[in-house]
Amino acid sequence: MEFVLGKQKQRPQERIETRHKRKTLNIYILSLYGWALVRGVIVIGICFLILYPTILKIFISFMSESDLYDVTVKYIPKYPTFENIKKVWTAMEYPQAFWNTLKISLLTSIMQLISCTIIGYGFARFNFKGKSLLFTLVILTMIVPPQTIMIPLFLHFRYFDLFGIISLITGKKGINLLNTQWPFVLMSATGMGLKNGLYIYIMRQFFRGMPKELEEAAYVDGASMFRTFYQIMLPSAVPAMITVFLFSFVWQWTDTFYSNLFLQNVRVLSAALSSVSFDITQQIYWETGVNTNLSPAVSSMYTNTASLLAILPLIIIYLVAQKYFVESIERTGIVG
Repeated sequence: MEFVLGKQKQRPQERIETRHKRKTLNIYILSLYGWALVRGVIVIGICFLILYPTILKIFISFMSESDLYDVTVKYIPKYPTFENIKKVWTAMEYPQAFWNTLKISLLTSIMQLISCTIIGYGFARFNFKGKSLLFTLVILTMIVPPQTIMIPLFLHFRYFDLFGIISLITGKKGINLLNTQWPFVLMSATGMGLKNGLYIYIMRQFFRGMPKELEEAAYVDGASMFRTFYQIMLPSAVPAMITVFLFSFVWQWTDTFYSNLFLQNVRVLSAALSSVSFDITQQIYWETGVNTNLSPAVSSMYTNTASLLAILPLIIIYLVAQKYFVESIERTGIVG
């Protein structure tokens, strides 16, 4: 054997194989970096498309009226100002609207969480006559738009009467529950609130994925049906419950249909958002005595500022509960 500097001299065939292996390894490494770059570009692009409206609202909120008509201003304002936020804050009556929205959203979310968890558990774990039919009706509530029952809902809570008992006692046609929280409470508690069909489906799928041996072991140990539910099943269903609660809170916070239907005289953020341009016009009239019409650009600027203030609490909630929310979604998908 030939040795060069204490190393074995490679034969020509071995050198060719070594160079081929190195070339293959380099190509593999480059392909990994290339695919990572492509994925990064795709993810950044998707994130930009999703976040672009919110980013644009932030920039517009701090623009002055002159910046709107300046062709050189694209995103960053030349003369940033807080005047838009001040006007919108006053016109929306933001503190009162925020408090009313928070109360209704929390109350509705808690009631929906309780009712949908119990209903979903019943559909997942018990066999009873008409089960398939009832669950089909639950799915239909996800398909049928609520606008189709708008008038019956309005009349039902305008002249609310429970099996004719109220009219029998008071002699009146019913009691008026509009402009109160009771329509939201009653609908959520009975499983007929906003998106309740989806929440029932989520809880049903989660409970169906849990092993039946847990319940059987509890029954063998002498636990009742109710005790098995709240001591064995509920602790395991926390991820799905967090998902339902967050979804319910966010959808109720941004709801316009039920809020405009039941709360004509109660200030909530969704209603304040839809009328912010008119409210600012009225505010200018009260201050100056001049009846002015806002230009489309200025009206859009105030609307963007109002929508940013409306979704700001949701953004804060997401930043705080992001970890729990993502984990709940993942675990719900795995179990369901």
